[in-house]
Amino acid sequence: MGKYILKRILMMVPTLLFVILFVFLILSATPSNPGRMILGPSASEQQVEAINREFGLHKSVPERFIDYIYNLIRGDMGKSFKSQQPVMSILLPKFPRTLQIAVWSVLISALIGIPLGILSAVKQYSLADSATTVFAMLFASVPSFWLGLMSMLLFSLILGWLPSSGVGTWKHLVMPVATLALPIAAYLSRITRTSMLETINQDYVRTAKSKGASTKRQIWVHTLRNALLPIISQIGMSFASLLGGALITEVVFGIPGFANEILTAIKIKDVPVVMGATIFLCVVFMVVMLIVDILYALIDPRIKAVYAE
Repeated sequence: MGKYILKRILMMVPTLLFVILFVFLILSATPSNPGRMILGPSASEQQVEAINREFGLHKSVPERFIDYIYNLIRGDMGKSFKSQQPVMSILLPKFPRTLQIAVWSVLISALIGIPLGILSAVKQYSLADSATTVFAMLFASVPSFWLGLMSMLLFSLILGWLPSSGVGTWKHLVMPVATLALPIAAYLSRITRTSMLETINQDYVRTAKSKGASTKRQIWVHTLRNALLPIISQIGMSFASLLGGALITEVVFGIPGFANEILTAIKIKDVPVVMGATIFLCVVFMVVMLIVDILYALIDPRIKAVYAE
């Protein structure tokens, strides 16, 4: 198992280098003028050119890429073109707020989606199955921004129960978390149902039933445990994507989080911030996927045996 983890960690290096190169080339092809951004429209061309030379923009793209990798190895992601602050000092304070929303969203989506999927599989073709299917189709097809706006209209403007934007108390989290959690719960319920139906007819489940295992034990021990692999994979991917993809929700509810900071950097073409955010999210995504694979081995002994080879 330890060899597998080490192998996966080593595989992250070329993946990360490819992502850095890809994003770097795209941003290099995008016209930007940090000197003008820093000095403003009243500065002379000579002053702007001097600032741009300080950032190394007079060098060729390969030279700039090598310099960036060299500085990155030393732990330096550069400074923001706009604020002249180190990139990580800008991004890291924003991350805990986005992380909090992502954790609560995934947790609540799992608490809703997995039980609904189990109920739908156990009560196949029943009223409960039909109701779960309608729930899944409804929330899986509704755009997040529309769900957020309708929630804001109902619970803030009409009922006055929740604040419409900002951060501070637990009430500020309710609508953003619900907006993110409900669509994920819809997907989880369908994945759980499908995986449970594939597992519930396996020989070992029928054997457990013939030996007198209770219905609860058949469902929770023999069926659900072996149906968890695709569910865990979906939860892991949803969590990783929420850390960088909760952009619409943060914008709708005015949350000064990580995704909102990325959007601001893209709008003003703050290349160091965009690069730093991309690298950070890439590393987080790969770490989450590694944790998912480790959970696979803990749940399924067959996968653990393969890792041990």
